[in-house]
Amino acid sequence: MASEQGALLLRRQLRDLTKSPVEGFSAGLINDDNIYEWEVLVIGTPDTIYEGGFFKAHLIFPSTYPMMPPTMKFVSDMYHPNVYPDGTVCISILHPPGDDKYGYEKASERWSPVHTVETILISVISMLSSPNDESPANIEAAKEWREDYPTFKKKVQRIVRRSADML
Repeated sequence: MASEQGALLLRRQLRDLTKSPVEGFSAGLINDDNIYEWEVLVIGTPDTIYEGGFFKAHLIFPSTYPMMPPTMKFVSDMYHPNVYPDGTVCISILHPPGDDKYGYEKASERWSPVHTVETILISVISMLSSPNDESPANIEAAKEWREDYPTFKKKVQRIVRRSADML
């Protein structure tokens, strides 16, 4: 029953995003037969070092959606303190609901069933321009962002150029 409700909710969100696209990303299904696997294109925000980039990612929803969060993984190259080297995005709203066993995040910052594809992607776009280097997923990127920003920026600009060439 829960998976039927989750599928219905995802279909509604896909329809809404198709009718009224949101600036900064586009989203659709990887395969028309599977509502739980989405492909998104995140567009680098103007006035950030990601400007001009086009970054593909997958959002994979569990059968327990909306009670549990999806996972998001960039399939395009991404260099960012809050993105693991394998492309997996690490932000609070994609962490399971409830208290953080490490005490770093408040329960209110973590997943809640009120989040939608739109709120997830807006959070990811915000994350790109404002990394959280206090809790990095990519330690090397966080260290460079803090201690050698010109090198960090050069790596990101290379990825941005490559992403634009891939389209």
